[in-house]
Amino acid sequence: MMILQPAINGIMTDSSTIDQDALRQKFNPDGSLLRRQQLRMLELLVEVDRICRKHGIRYWLSSGTLIGAARHKGFIPWDDDLDIEMLLPDYKRLMKVLPQELPDTMALQSVETDPNYFFFYAKVRDRRSHLEESNRYDRVWKERGIYIDIFPFYKQPLWAHILSEKTQGHVYKIMNRMGEGDKEMWKVRAITRFNRFIVHPVLKLFCKLSRARETYGLGIPYHDPRHLEDIFPLTEMEFEGHMFPVPKDTHKVLTLKYGDYMQLPNVDQINLHVGELSIDE
Repeated sequence: MMILQPAINGIMTDSSTIDQDALRQKFNPDGSLLRRQQLRMLELLVEVDRICRKHGIRYWLSSGTLIGAARHKGFIPWDDDLDIEMLLPDYKRLMKVLPQELPDTMALQSVETDPNYFFFYAKVRDRRSHLEESNRYDRVWKERGIYIDIFPFYKQPLWAHILSEKTQGHVYKIMNRMGEGDKEMWKVRAITRFNRFIVHPVLKLFCKLSRARETYGLGIPYHDPRHLEDIFPLTEMEFEGHMFPVPKDTHKVLTLKYGDYMQLPNVDQINLHVGELSIDE
């Protein structure tokens, strides 16, 4: 039995009656800045996918990107980022091969490649665009183009991950109070290095001795779990006309994280990540 949900601006919110064309026209019609950004992110993903397949590196679409594949066969119409995940051994391998494999129009951004970058996950950046995020954390980074996020996963006790979030959380406080200047960037770099080379190695020793679960890497400000039996073996799903890896049981993975992921949110309360954006042809 089909249960119809209320309409939002004329767009039905029941998963079986979503008007994809109406959503596209509202948020990302062909030629719009958001659609051009999405297509540039797709170029980044296609290249990362090529490299991963070449080197036998496993990854999967995640978060809103995975919702987009399941619900829209592409980007959520208002989505302005793209996320993939992988286990830590694959992540380490990818970090080694990306600098040699990426074309000159793209760049790897990580704590190893950018001295002011303080996230413990990586980005692949487009060098033919300039993006300023609304939180302005990127104002001191070397690469500022359109990007996709790459998140590592490994087993750790929840307390260890939460502790790593708190130790790195001081960086966000500094960035939020620093304004447009960079006089305190030395503190950001020092805290990030201290966590990377001292706190995280110590916590990883405890991870080996404690009951653990698979979740985001240390220092990443999210700690929702993953169940590997829901992810492997990977399968594939259509996303923007391409086939990309997704978890074995996408429904379980998305339900665990979001609940009823097929239900549209209130489209009048959508907030985008991007503050300013320019794209070269």
